[in-house]
Amino acid sequence: MGFLWTIIFMAVVGAAIGAVTNHLAIKMLFRPHEAKYIGSWRVPFTPGLIPKRRDELAKQLGITVIKHLLTPDIFKKKYFNDSMKMKANDFIVKQLNKNIFQSEKTIDDWLKLAGIESVPSLVNEKIEEQVDIQFNRVRTKFEKETIRQIAPLDWQLKADSKVGDIVSYILQKGEEFFQSDEGKSTVKKLIDDFLSTKGTLGNMIQMFMGESSSLAGKVQPEILKFLRAPGTKVMLENIVQNEWEKLKDRPLAEMMEGFDFDPLVVNVKAYLKEQLAIEERLNYSLNHYFPGASDWLETQMVPKVTNFAFVEAEAKLEEVLRKMKLEEMVKEQVDSFPVARLEDIVLGISKREFKMITVLGGVLGGLIGIIQGLIVFLTS
Repeated sequence: MGFLWTIIFMAVVGAAIGAVTNHLAIKMLFRPHEAKYIGSWRVPFTPGLIPKRRDELAKQLGITVIKHLLTPDIFKKKYFNDSMKMKANDFIVKQLNKNIFQSEKTIDDWLKLAGIESVPSLVNEKIEEQVDIQFNRVRTKFEKETIRQIAPLDWQLKADSKVGDIVSYILQKGEEFFQSDEGKSTVKKLIDDFLSTKGTLGNMIQMFMGESSSLAGKVQPEILKFLRAPGTKVMLENIVQNEWEKLKDRPLAEMMEGFDFDPLVVNVKAYLKEQLAIEERLNYSLNHYFPGASDWLETQMVPKVTNFAFVEAEAKLEEVLRKMKLEEMVKEQVDSFPVARLEDIVLGISKREFKMITVLGGVLGGLIGIIQGLIVFLTS
């Protein structure tokens, strides 16, 4: 009976010692939080292990986070996949449609959101200003330069080549005119007017030559013969060509002298304002001007932008993580934690495991006590 009590006693004592020492060892990981002194002598094992090695712990946690928890491969696997790309694409399309392209806000509303007020007045003022500027530039250019200087060379060459056509057209129309009854009447009137201005000489000519109608009948074929003669065309072409060359060297301002530009400027301004109709155009939404924007966004723009963003982000991921200096951030955060908070974090994560260590210490202590009891019994 004494043997049994000895074994039980030693098992209980061993279990108590094992449990208490393990519990104490766990507590000594954190306690005391600060070093304790008796005079100038620091009490051994103060502060606890974790507070004492806090800097090393912070550094190792930072290294662990970078090398094992927040690695580029983990980010790529988690965020750079087809599923995430599709979600990002759908989100962007939805937000753009909802807030911009399918919104009921007018262009004027968007401009006001951007802090731009009275746009129609500003645009109309700008139109008037630009029209005045451009007309003044043209007017100044006309005052100083000639047709030869202003007109492009190919225009001038084309105009030169048309001189023959113009002369041919004039001769053709002249011939048609003098062959018509109106032409005959005109010739007769010209003869009558000519003879009437010559007084007695005119009467004598008319007496010898006959009536003006007879004279007109004789003059008309000669006029037609003159118009049809090859030399006539050559002569007229030379005259027109010479006059055209002189015209090209005259300042435009000289030819346009007395021309009032102001009514033209006013009409141009009014026409531009009417055609632009800025105030009316600003009262429509974006969807009015871009009805196919939603489909274009969904099928063209957003997929390309999203794909480009994912490719670039994945390529720059390691560099970004390196520049973020996560290791230093973790170290700084751990260094800034109060020791009590560190203790709460660790115990909150491993509380059950620590209890099992205490229990295991008690169990092992109890077994050691039983073994010791048996050894004592066998050696006594």
